[in-house]
Amino acid sequence: MTEKTRPQGPASYFPSIEKKYGQPISHWLGLLAARPGMKHMELVGWLKTEHGLGHGHANALVAHHLASGSGMLGP
Repeated sequence: MTEKTRPQGPASYFPSIEKKYGQPISHWLGLLAARPGMKHMELVGWLKTEHGLGHGHANALVAHHLASGSGMLGP
C-alpha cells in the first residue's frame, strides 16, 4: 500500500478494528445505523459499553458513520 492509497482519517483504523474484534466494518456500521438519532459520544459510549470496543476504535467508527450521512440527526 502506498502513501497515496493508504486510508486516511477514521478509515485508517478499520483494518485493526476488523482484526481485533473479528467483525467486518459493515457489521459495526450496521449496528450504528440501527441507532438513529443518537449523538456522537452517546454512540461511542454505547459501542464501548455494549460491545467492548476501545475508545479510539469506537470513535473512528462513529465519526465515519456520521460523516457518511447515514447517522445524521434530523432537522
